[in-house]
Amino acid sequence: MTRIIGIDPGSQVTGYGIIDQEGQALRYVASGCIRIKGEALAERLGMIFTGVQQVIDEYRPGEMAVERVFMNKNADSALKLGQARGAAICAGVTRTVPVNEYAAREIKQAVVGKGGAAKEQVQHMVRVLLSLDKQPPSDAADALAVAICHGHIHETRRRMGNRQHPQPGLAR
Repeated sequence: MTRIIGIDPGSQVTGYGIIDQEGQALRYVASGCIRIKGEALAERLGMIFTGVQQVIDEYRPGEMAVERVFMNKNADSALKLGQARGAAICAGVTRTVPVNEYAAREIKQAVVGKGGAAKEQVQHMVRVLLSLDKQPPSDAADALAVAICHGHIHETRRRMGNRQHPQPGLAR
């Protein structure tokens, strides 16, 4: 069994979701949001770092998955998101948890089957895949989706024996 923590980083709210995976079976463990307060960016990043460390200490995941930053309309927002993501990654690294990164399209593809899926579709599929009675908060659901994505990819690689496939056009 592998315990996976998924992180949906944010400079004001960072979601986390924890699942256990055994083969193809996924089981919900916990999820929630780290709510960040304060004006100073350094203070907020410290809260993310400490909050993620506390969740790791409590649930002891064996692997961590984080959503990659994508460039949005607002460069300042993307920069803050990147810094929040860095704080979360550093929290995992300091607790010796291997960190994996996934693009939003990869996550949506793994959870919904469409890389361009709407947020509501992702939330619905998280609820279905984990047999949840109710929908978790948005940021927590996104973090669970990151964990599910990693679980699917991790299991696929395991079943394939971690074989690397050559890139198209390259000789073996």
